Amino acid sequence: MVRVIVEFRFDRNRNLTIKTVFGWIFLLLFGSLVNSISLADGQPDYEREARLAQEAEAGLFEGDAVYLNDGKRNFLSLYSEASASSFEGAVILLHGRGFHPDWVQVAGPLREGFGELGITTLSLQMPVLAKNAKYYEYLEIIPQSFPRIEAGLDFLQSKGYQWIALVAHSCSVHMTMAWIKEFGDNAINAYVGIGMEATDYGQPMLERFPLERMSIPVLDVYGSEDYPAVIKGAERRISEIESAGNPQSMQIKIEGPDHFFEDYENELVTTVGEWIRQTRYPD
Repeated sequence: MVRVIVEFRFDRNRNLTIKTVFGWIFLLLFGSLVNSISLADGQPDYEREARLAQEAEAGLFEGDAVYLNDGKRNFLSLYSEASASSFEGAVILLHGRGFHPDWVQVAGPLREGFGELGITTLSLQMPVLAKNAKYYEYLEIIPQSFPRIEAGLDFLQSKGYQWIALVAHSCSVHMTMAWIKEFGDNAINAYVGIGMEATDYGQPMLERFPLERMSIPVLDVYGSEDYPAVIKGAERRISEIESAGNPQSMQIKIEGPDHFFEDYENELVTTVGEWIRQTRYPD
């Protein structure tokens, strides 16, 4: 943190001098630059993550808190094993920007809903930044998510699960798509992106997702009142998904919800859950 102390000079008429005005502008711009650099240093906010983990554990009613290791440090995951389930597989859930694995919007409802459908889930804590950080700042820490995804896959495989789907929301779509672009999709059996291509105003995506190169089934889900970037890119995304040639892939627009599916949790669980089951057990 850089502290800038500004001393204003006044002339005899108590008006700011021109020199001081320009100095003030310079300091404001300099302060903005310093703030941007401090946000985009490539390191997650681990103190905030610890607070989020504590919050998630305190409110946990279903499943178990399991700390995995990403090669450098431990991070929280929530493991919910479906008992006496006929579904032979598991789902890794990845929450939206700045949240935790049991967040009340999307991640938590999916975790609970999938449990009722007999689907085992592992919900991962993804890297976070300060609360006011934007999309471009998050691009700096995307590589930090890769070993967490790998750790989640290793954990489920150690439990005997061979069929694994990734279900990502919002910022975690960017993280998982970057992981797939880097390593391919051979380690997973299906992919669900919820609210794909969400960014902040004035910060368009710098690279497209590797949808055309994905061999596994892909489900693109978004709400009719989603963010403009999500809706605007829908037609292009389904074209890219279809060009990959997997007959199980599809795009579904749910009428009514915004990006966070508040009050439409049941519709989201049913839509994604049915697709996952049909993908696992095609007719």
